[in-house]
Amino acid sequence: MAALLDYKCPNCGARVEFDSASQRMKCPYCDSEFDVEALSAHDEALNNTEPDDINWQLPEEEWTQNEMEGMRLYRCNSCGGEIVVDATTAATVCPYCDNPVVMVGNLAQDLKPDYIVPFKLDKEAAKSALRNHFKGKKLLPKVFASENHLDEIKGLYVPFWLFGGEAEADLNFDATQVRSWRQGQYMVTETSHFAVERGGTMEFEHVPVDGASKLPDDMMESLEPYDFSQAVPFMTGYLSGYMADRYDVSAEESVARANERIKTSTVQAFSETVMNYATANPVSQRVQIKNGKTSYALYPVWLLNTTWRGKKYVFAMNGQTGKFVGDELPTDNGLYWKYRLLYGLGIGAALYGILWLTTLM
Repeated sequence: MAALLDYKCPNCGARVEFDSASQRMKCPYCDSEFDVEALSAHDEALNNTEPDDINWQLPEEEWTQNEMEGMRLYRCNSCGGEIVVDATTAATVCPYCDNPVVMVGNLAQDLKPDYIVPFKLDKEAAKSALRNHFKGKKLLPKVFASENHLDEIKGLYVPFWLFGGEAEADLNFDATQVRSWRQGQYMVTETSHFAVERGGTMEFEHVPVDGASKLPDDMMESLEPYDFSQAVPFMTGYLSGYMADRYDVSAEESVARANERIKTSTVQAFSETVMNYATANPVSQRVQIKNGKTSYALYPVWLLNTTWRGKKYVFAMNGQTGKFVGDELPTDNGLYWKYRLLYGLGIGAALYGILWLTTLM
């Protein structure tokens, strides 16, 4: 018995059929037409697409006994945060919720960081960045800025897993070209579809994934990029005067996010090479990582938590570059309606002036 081939329309996904009049494959739903050979090759490419093959060599180096003796682990009884400090720190407060933390002992069974990016900007720079963040915010309650505890800004080393390797990609795109013309009383639009293939290799280095669950991933990614050329091999001396968050998201648990970031970047890069088309939508994509390696690094962040009217606001600054991000600021409802009223009065006065001038003409 002969096999029944079932081709899908790249445009709408419906089953296409052979049209004897045009000698082409035609979709009965969107009327798209395709060359038989091109559609067959496109379908074969999709059927032969293999799943992603992304494997990573994960870090294994642990702290030595001498290094562990020089470090202390503190745990916050309020939010559960675990903070790593040097042995000279007698007491501290949690950088996440400002509550006191208690010492629970030395590190144990933790991986030792491979690299650290030292702080380049001090607390004064963080304070200045916060003030600049408030500037120009006309609807910001004045008491909000005055009630912020600027002295509570803390320098925190945030754990990141860094992924890198060679990404080999095979991608198929459904690209279109559109032309329109007038035919009598009607405008006719023709959309032509093309199966476009792209393949090649991209190299990725130090793709970061936040290893601390207590810090929002979107906020930490907004602080990027860090200049890894200024990273140095980890030594405990860099932690003196600062705190370091203990990772609670393992390298294995971070793989999915790393794969997503690498795959998204790869598809975007190859999509930009599909030119001279109206649209180019990926219909299949396969990424294979070769020589994939993972390292563990600490990145510098100035962190501030502040509470206003029962709501916590988080601000962060890249301790290397000074890039500043934060939660959406509160709005003074009284100021909001005041500005609305002034704006309305201004519009009303302008309209009155126009009508008055009109009557004089």
